[in-house]
Amino acid sequence: MKLDFPIEQTIKKRYSVRTYQEKRPISEKDKEKLMAYANALSNPFGVHVSFHLLETKDASNSQKLGTYGVIKGTKVFLGATVPAGELSLEAVGYDFEKLILYATHLGIGTCWLAATFNRSAFTTAIGVKENELLPAISPIGYPAEKKSLTESLFRKTLKSNQRKIWNELFFKENFNTPLTETDAGVYALPLEMLRLAPSASNKQPWRVVQSNGAYHFYAEIDQGNSDDNTVVIQRVDVGISASHFHLTTLEKDLSGKFEKLADLKIADPKDLRYLFSWIPEKE
Repeated sequence: MKLDFPIEQTIKKRYSVRTYQEKRPISEKDKEKLMAYANALSNPFGVHVSFHLLETKDASNSQKLGTYGVIKGTKVFLGATVPAGELSLEAVGYDFEKLILYATHLGIGTCWLAATFNRSAFTTAIGVKENELLPAISPIGYPAEKKSLTESLFRKTLKSNQRKIWNELFFKENFNTPLTETDAGVYALPLEMLRLAPSASNKQPWRVVQSNGAYHFYAEIDQGNSDDNTVVIQRVDVGISASHFHLTTLEKDLSGKFEKLADLKIADPKDLRYLFSWIPEKE
């Protein structure tokens, strides 16, 4: 897979933008660049993700395609749809995050929205088919210099700049033994870039276990207190984290593949769901 921009640098540069320059709408050229890039994307899960550009130009449509006051200054959005299926949600997270990182590289602001948008209105506007899912959208535009009060409150409430530390996310052989950066070796940087990934409400639901040289990805899902939408969002989040991890391995020339294993013998807590594994290529 060809890399079109510096991955580590762009991951560290990306942040969620909720306030845009209203007097400077995104250019046609940048919209064309984004859609050309989006239409050429592929993911290691072998699932096709479709991207849609939506633009609301009048007040009535703007009201319908709403984000409950969360987003200010832009009326242009990207949406991603995918056929329902195994690892389809993870594929959306992977591809959409790569598109978001590309947008960041171009100087375009974005913000993952999985719950705070009028889903039925966007579903109708895009023309989502019966067997398709619309897990997330993102506004696009040029970041405003000054954040809105709503954005400032969001960032403060969600502690947007904070991430869980290594021993809460990464483990060795089982979920009782934390993985150190020394243990991770050449995979320390891909895991660190994974740690910096965005997630809904900054919950960071991903967990990774290193075992026999492979890295096994899990989603933290509270089985006793979750609805279908919560599960959807958390699986998309793990796809986002996998994008950071995989793109960094590509930048560092670390070969391997993602695979869902049928006989993974790791005892996991009840609130964790195994999703897939990264199998390094043996030299």
